Amino acid sequence: MTTSLAHAFGRNFLGHSPRWYKLCIIAFLVLNPLALWTVGPVVAGWMLVAEFIFTLGMALKCYPLQPGGLLVLEALLLNMATPQALYEELAHNFPVILLLMFMVAGIYFMKDLLLLVFSKLLLGVKSKALLGLTFCLLAAFLSAFLDALTVIAVVITVCLGFYQVFHRFASKQSNHDDASDDGDIAEQQRQELDQFRAFLRSLLMHGAVGTALGGVCTLVGEPQNLLIGHEVGWDFVTFFKHVAPVSMPVLFAGLVTCVLLEKLRWFGYGTELPASVRSVLAEHAAREAQTRTVGDTAGLIVQGLAAVILIGCLAFHVAEVGLIGLLVIVLITAFSGITDEHRIGNAFKDALPFTALLVVFFAVVAVIHEQQLFTPIIQAVLALPTDQQPTMLFIANGLLSAISDNVFVATIYITEVKREFAAGNMSREHFETLAVAINTGTNLPSVATPNGQAAFLFLLTSSLAPLVRLSYGRMAWMALPYTIVMSLLGWWAVAHWL
Repeated sequence: MTTSLAHAFGRNFLGHSPRWYKLCIIAFLVLNPLALWTVGPVVAGWMLVAEFIFTLGMALKCYPLQPGGLLVLEALLLNMATPQALYEELAHNFPVILLLMFMVAGIYFMKDLLLLVFSKLLLGVKSKALLGLTFCLLAAFLSAFLDALTVIAVVITVCLGFYQVFHRFASKQSNHDDASDDGDIAEQQRQELDQFRAFLRSLLMHGAVGTALGGVCTLVGEPQNLLIGHEVGWDFVTFFKHVAPVSMPVLFAGLVTCVLLEKLRWFGYGTELPASVRSVLAEHAAREAQTRTVGDTAGLIVQGLAAVILIGCLAFHVAEVGLIGLLVIVLITAFSGITDEHRIGNAFKDALPFTALLVVFFAVVAVIHEQQLFTPIIQAVLALPTDQQPTMLFIANGLLSAISDNVFVATIYITEVKREFAAGNMSREHFETLAVAINTGTNLPSVATPNGQAAFLFLLTSSLAPLVRLSYGRMAWMALPYTIVMSLLGWWAVAHWL
């Protein structure tokens, strides 16, 4: 009985994660107190940071909330940081938490409008290069004003819906729900399905990169942008103006890269939509349009008006961003007849897991602050000549963001730089320049791997990724040309145009 119970606990611990991963987390939990008692809190603190980055890098094996949460819980018990320090960190960054809680949920109620827009694009634009450019540009624009996670969720939903439509047609089963089963598909249509998969992969990657290109530009584009803007004291328009010398050239270069990749057919891009697939999808879209009711049309109008109000409120900074998201929720649900608690609750499902993970981020940041782990690094950067500091921060943030998570990296660096500014060690102008370097450094090179961008990780872990054969390696390969262009131009702009 005791042995069976022990085996059950072993199986339940971190669920279906690989056994080696579970053993790694257990080893971390055992080694951390030993390191604290033998070599001191600084070494133990750096071990915790490395271990937490490991959980972020292994997000496909296990969502980082559970293993990361265990690590920070142990750190709190070992008094490497106090619950009060964590609470103060959360209170200080409350605008970011509000953003994730309400803005993502607010955009959830605009999904029908966004789905309609992307669907019209997919079927209406015949040129693949123009379609890829439009997807990338639209994703960038929406991410600049809305939320990258929600935008990529809409792109995934559109592509998944069209994939399922053609898969049901190809399998000759109208109620065939298992879109991963190709057993009933004839050879000719199997080739068309493979071509369709390649077509969807390229659109998904263009859309994902677009969220990064647009997300770097504005205060609400990424969660860390709001954090950085809050620390520096920038509103929506001021943030855009300060970042524009870097973000605008990179946006233009990213869009040019999109077109070149489609024209040259490099890195897995350039596959056209098969004519037979287009015909099937067009017939399905026509049937959907015929079944749209007057109530559905009224709902789309409400969502469009709410989008205009949202953009206006953000531009004039009428309130905290999260509160504007709550405004969107109230307006759309009130004028669309959505009054059921459970329907409203569904809007918060996508945002709350990442919100909880962000609390764990801040717990690690509290440990870093309590143990002053990054103080020597920041001091080393600030000891460099003033003109070299922005580029060094861009490089350091970029490398770390590519292997971990850009929100975590930005949180650490902007807080430490703000502390130095508050101590009178730099001018206001130089502080703002470093803030731009941190923002662009965490947003641009982080497209290199799915670890760096929450939207990329969301795409990789979606139900669509295995259907279109979008693996971790293929995603990194398809992102490589964007990574090179965005990182090099971003670095040059930080060095010469700020």
